[in-house]
Amino acid sequence: MAIRVTADEVKEIMDGCTLTDAVIDAFIESASLVIDNGYVGISISEATLKVLEKWLTAHLIASTVFRTAAEEEVDNVKIKYTGKWGEKLLLTPYGQMLIILDPTGTISQLAKQKAFIKAIKSFE
Repeated sequence: MAIRVTADEVKEIMDGCTLTDAVIDAFIESASLVIDNGYVGISISEATLKVLEKWLTAHLIASTVFRTAAEEEVDNVKIKYTGKWGEKLLLTPYGQMLIILDPTGTISQLAKQKAFIKAIKSFE
């Protein structure tokens, strides 16, 4: 697995991100794995893969532990987050940028893959 970005590079595009480098590094590892596996056999530069890895890392972080607020309220403490679950890469501005920056369209195809469950009748 080729780690291409650093926590500091991810923080540069995530305004106000206060996560520790160790936490961001865990997301970088996940993003790197997706990028490495998704672009096997596709002709694309390392510089482009680095950019995609950075934006995918930011998307993963923003989808889970550092969600972007669309609305905030003080007295009644109301927060409304951007995006809706199930929107995949469209959930965050980082995912939207990732789609734009991918010259091959590969990341969009990866996001369209559906999970499935296979039932096993019996273990005997």
